[in-house]
Amino acid sequence: MRKQMFVYGSGKPVRVTIRNYSREDTEGMIAIQRESFPPPFPSELWWNEEQLHEHVSRFPEGALCAEADGKLIGSMTALLVDGEAANGAHSWELITDGGYIRNHNPAGDTLYVVDLCVIPEYRQYGIGKWLMQSMYEVVVHLQLKRLLGGGRMPGYKRYADRLTAEQYLEGITSGELKDPVLSFLLRCGRMPVGVAKHYLEDEDSCHYAALMEWRNPFHNH
Repeated sequence: MRKQMFVYGSGKPVRVTIRNYSREDTEGMIAIQRESFPPPFPSELWWNEEQLHEHVSRFPEGALCAEADGKLIGSMTALLVDGEAANGAHSWELITDGGYIRNHNPAGDTLYVVDLCVIPEYRQYGIGKWLMQSMYEVVVHLQLKRLLGGGRMPGYKRYADRLTAEQYLEGITSGELKDPVLSFLLRCGRMPVGVAKHYLEDEDSCHYAALMEWRNPFHNH
């Protein structure tokens, strides 16, 4: 994949390229993580060279990056999984092989999101939404059934003493509550299909995630 568009953040158009990343982009991909998750975030949780090489060798179609002015500013990674396996209870660690995607299933019917990241400087430019849209195009191009992924619910911690995770998610979809991640995913066209417990070590989300999908409108479901 390779496409270009102009995005606006401060009234001025910026030309952005969305393309597949490769081994040559390893340093730039790690730099995205470094800028997005500075200390005290542990650096061992950033992408490492081995993970990135697995992405581009096992499933290059699911390895996307955004570039502006010769610099990588965002990325999104996915793998193929069997839809039935993804429907049940699972964690991020299990479904993505800890981010190494060695469990990528070329025969899978579901594009599963491993990661989406945009550096702070460009978060008002809609880059995340464009990366998501590009992954939808991968779903259509490969004639897959859907895109699926777990969305953090960082606002849940404030409500956990009086709402279940399911009730919190319902509050987001009804418009009574807002969540920075889940509200973003809804604006991208993702639809909630359930809640996963112990999905990720994430205190703000109380270790929950909302499983949210985008169904291929051209697929015979």
